Amino acid sequence: MMFTGCGTALVTPFEPGGKLDEDSVRRLARRQIDYGIDFLVPCGTTGESPTLTREEHIRVVENTVNVARSNRTPVLAGAGGYNTREVIELAQACQRAGADGILSVTPYYNKPTQEGLFQHYKALAAEVTLPIIIYSVQSRTGVNVEPATLARLAEIPNIIGVKEASGNISQQAAVIHRVPSRFIVLSGDDAITIPLIALGGRGVISVASNIIPAEMTKLTRLALASNFAAARELQRRWLPLMEVNFIESNPIPVKAALAVLALIEPVYRLPMVPPQPESMAKIKQVLEAVGLCSFVVR
Repeated sequence: MMFTGCGTALVTPFEPGGKLDEDSVRRLARRQIDYGIDFLVPCGTTGESPTLTREEHIRVVENTVNVARSNRTPVLAGAGGYNTREVIELAQACQRAGADGILSVTPYYNKPTQEGLFQHYKALAAEVTLPIIIYSVQSRTGVNVEPATLARLAEIPNIIGVKEASGNISQQAAVIHRVPSRFIVLSGDDAITIPLIALGGRGVISVASNIIPAEMTKLTRLALASNFAAARELQRRWLPLMEVNFIESNPIPVKAALAVLALIEPVYRLPMVPPQPESMAKIKQVLEAVGLCSFVVR
């Protein structure tokens, strides 16, 4: 139950020269906790994990864990990739760093079959004792974890859930129908948190909560309490922000927004680059429209 509600897929801040900004890692984690977030997710794809060295990856997890210990906020550390042996070693390192669970994206590029996905996660689960949440996001990895495969994986004791980011409500309904009730289904898309919870989902791993942690946590909790009318009011207000976060590839827009709000430096790791000028103008317009800042867009 520790990974239900709203968890933030944390961005990874860098210094102007490109070095990992550990002070800002801790500051961002503290801000999330102060605003009541349910759990933290460092080193996912929103955290630019493919461009982090192994040492940097573990330092981000360690820093997040050290901050989260103050009030026992759970930490779901990202550990995924397309080499099963390396994924296992990274997950074991995250476990030693104090993470409470592992979020593991499906192998990308090599596009395993459904049997390959099953064997990949089975091997991972055999080598770590932490709870594992599968991350299924076909638009970025080229492979979909089908409901039948998730039903098989749910039989493995320490595979406890899925971050379902297919964007396909029918598939998400099928997943919830096929898996046992103890299996946690989380939305991977802010904008469909409410409908997924209505189907029986248990929360969201959010990008928008990097910017508005209190508001996304409240929206999620209202939906989980079946107060959908109040949740929809929050959805109506914050949908433009949820949508603009994907005007370009994640995490480009969310990092740009955080930089506008003076929460991080606007620094990316190649192949991620700053947003195009027209996208930057749209991001600023949305921030102003939802009341997060006030300035003239130039």
